[in-house]
Amino acid sequence: MFIAEQGNPLPPDDSSEKVFRACKISDEFGIVRHTVQERERKNKSLMPATGHYPSPNDDWDDQMQDTVITGTHPYPNGPGMSLENGTMQRSYAGVGAVESMQLQLSQSREDSGLVGASVTDIQRHAGHPDRYTAQGANKTLVTIGDQKMLVPKKAQTMPKPNWHPPWKLYRVISGHLGWVRCITVEPGNEWFATGASDRVIKIWDLATGNLKLSLTGHVSTVRGLVVSPRQPYLFSAGEDKQVKCWDLEYNKVIRHYHGHLSAVYAMDLHPTIDVLVTCGRDATARVWDMRTKAQIHALTGHTNTVAVVKCQAADPQVVTGSHDCTVRLWDLAAGRSSVTLTNHKKSIRAITLHPSQYTMASASPDNIKQWKFPDGNFMQNCSGHNAIINTLAVNEDGVLVSGGDNGSMYFWDWKSGYNFQRIQAVVQPGSLDSEAGIFASTFDNSGSRLLTCEADKSIKIYKEDDSATEETNPINWRPDIMKRKRF
Repeated sequence: MFIAEQGNPLPPDDSSEKVFRACKISDEFGIVRHTVQERERKNKSLMPATGHYPSPNDDWDDQMQDTVITGTHPYPNGPGMSLENGTMQRSYAGVGAVESMQLQLSQSREDSGLVGASVTDIQRHAGHPDRYTAQGANKTLVTIGDQKMLVPKKAQTMPKPNWHPPWKLYRVISGHLGWVRCITVEPGNEWFATGASDRVIKIWDLATGNLKLSLTGHVSTVRGLVVSPRQPYLFSAGEDKQVKCWDLEYNKVIRHYHGHLSAVYAMDLHPTIDVLVTCGRDATARVWDMRTKAQIHALTGHTNTVAVVKCQAADPQVVTGSHDCTVRLWDLAAGRSSVTLTNHKKSIRAITLHPSQYTMASASPDNIKQWKFPDGNFMQNCSGHNAIINTLAVNEDGVLVSGGDNGSMYFWDWKSGYNFQRIQAVVQPGSLDSEAGIFASTFDNSGSRLLTCEADKSIKIYKEDDSATEETNPINWRPDIMKRKRF
């Protein structure tokens, strides 16, 4: 320990280097060693006639593709064995030497399948195990002749997100005297209605933001609003257990739907059938005949408050989310649950259906999850919005918006689940910072404006920044390993 050379690098040992290379060659190229030896025999048989060994440019070399390993090398580089993407490594293990040649891979080799794989097929796909291994497996056992080989699987990566321009606030509307809890946009895209804890429903002009009408009748907070696309009806629901139908030609209540045993938290209209679906704190979703006021079904099965309900024309026609941490897909004809999704770990307060795809998203404080209909197959997680998420909205361009109890608003790319923008809502002057909460949100029918209902008694309208481009606002995105199987 007292020698002066302590800490200096050891002198290279040629014999150990040769042993190391021989072991690495045997480990990585042992499966094609017999083909290399066969190649050498054929080379020697051709040498007397041609006077030289065949070169990589000779036609004969194209017929001997079974002697090479192609593709991106799946192992770390070793001394004298550096491989790059799109190259091939040629090994002559019989003579104990390694020769590397840089050759371009043809597209046909990359796209060829592995059904009934031969040695040549495996060699063509070396380094691309994701082309022929089962999804979700770390390694796959492949049989080649009499030999079996474990092939490592390449990890999946997140698809590149689409670019979306950033959104910015351009209008704040005041008028309510309490928390604004719900919002709906009229099918003609001319006005929208909001309901608040001041027990008043207000109708606003979408273009100018001016107040057009105030409707009074509820005796507690208004929690749900929806406008019929076929009749001049506005439906409202509140914490007073009442579900009302307003005739917008006379601005009066013409029907009441009695049956809920506690506060009604959400409602939705079926797009093709004249039925109304409501849900609330009595842990049920109720289906009503719009005209006769009769209750068609009481959808029971949830064990806690049902916070959100959505309807669509295709099966499953009714989707509910509850504080019991489950999402249920309902068979509307039979009046019973067909699928129960139990992947969430915390209560679900928001669900949105994609306007053109046969998919949906649900939100709870642990994750935003995307699902495929009709069976509720899990698609992916959108992770990172660490708040109680009260609302979700998505438009035709694939922009998903989540609004939180703390005033945070996250914008996501629907396809990839990439969070491309975050906004913190600013409270109105005179409000407390703790009143920066978002209770409801929706896009207008063009998808170009986003309307939010907030705890500072205001309605805020956002739109895309028209001056933004991909050059001025690039996405800060890097490929990452997907965590699709993490529930």
